[in-house]
Amino acid sequence: MTRPLPSRRRFFGLVSGLGLVSGMGLTAGLLGACSRGGQDASEVVVSFNDLSQPFFVAMRRELEDEAGKLGVKVQVLDAQNNSAKQIADLEAAAVQGAKVVIVAPTDSKALATATDELAEQGVTVISVDRNIVGGKTPVPHVGADNVAGGRAMADWVVKTYPGGARVVVITNDPGSSSSIERVKGVHDGLASGGPAFKIVTEQTANSKRDQALTVTQNVLTSMHDTPPDVILCLNDDMAMGALEAVRAAGFTSDKVKVLGFDAIPEALARIKAGEMVASVEQNPGQQIRTALRQAVAKIKTGAAPKSVSLIPVLITSANLAEASRIAEVK
Repeated sequence: MTRPLPSRRRFFGLVSGLGLVSGMGLTAGLLGACSRGGQDASEVVVSFNDLSQPFFVAMRRELEDEAGKLGVKVQVLDAQNNSAKQIADLEAAAVQGAKVVIVAPTDSKALATATDELAEQGVTVISVDRNIVGGKTPVPHVGADNVAGGRAMADWVVKTYPGGARVVVITNDPGSSSSIERVKGVHDGLASGGPAFKIVTEQTANSKRDQALTVTQNVLTSMHDTPPDVILCLNDDMAMGALEAVRAAGFTSDKVKVLGFDAIPEALARIKAGEMVASVEQNPGQQIRTALRQAVAKIKTGAAPKSVSLIPVLITSANLAEASRIAEVK
């Protein structure tokens, strides 16, 4: 049975209403595919929330490698960390006739209505890294347990500083499930250590290195005489900015310790060099490969995708060889 697709008038009305055509809008190639009736469309569309982030760059590379192995054509879209653009991109995927959409959402709640509409049109949706909540139709999710990852960071602090510690938390994208869940894990873990473990400040740097640099500079300036013991950065790109600020402020890696999240090669290199304490491994390759295999199985056999939760691992100098991307460290 052929499923009903949203009309071109409805789609372009949405795009126009969001102000996307002339601004940050859809690419000419994407609009061209719609006007050609989807002749260049892929059955699998993957929408990443922000391909400027190293974590998602790595995930895309793993996706393309797995697609080659499976012999499937995949269309990759970049939401540029903008929910309105990602919603419009998902509408475009439906217009082009996508059968499965894999999405790393910009915001866990903002995409619920859009994914409900895709489900009504017969398009299967799978989320990776960050889940989608609040919709009528549950979206199967493939990703790491972010609460456990945040908890692992906090547990390291409690174990390393048995007498208590002053902690700075730099959060990633506000509204994303990854940020909400990692923060919960950090708070729960530090609370279990008792009142001697204090979060002296918690600010977002929106997953950006330059913003984390500025946030950390401001924190260290305001607390110079009583600096924090630990800075927990909820992604590695922010950890790189924090490390730069710590070094510029004249503090050693023994005085102010920095932990990250994602275990990207640059962070692994810093751990190897003793400049950074740890990073949480959540294996982006396994996430996206698992999601793509489920997408292909859905198309070929009708098998319904299922949620898969991966257990994150805190990578330190002691278990550095276990990191999935250690071979990329130069």
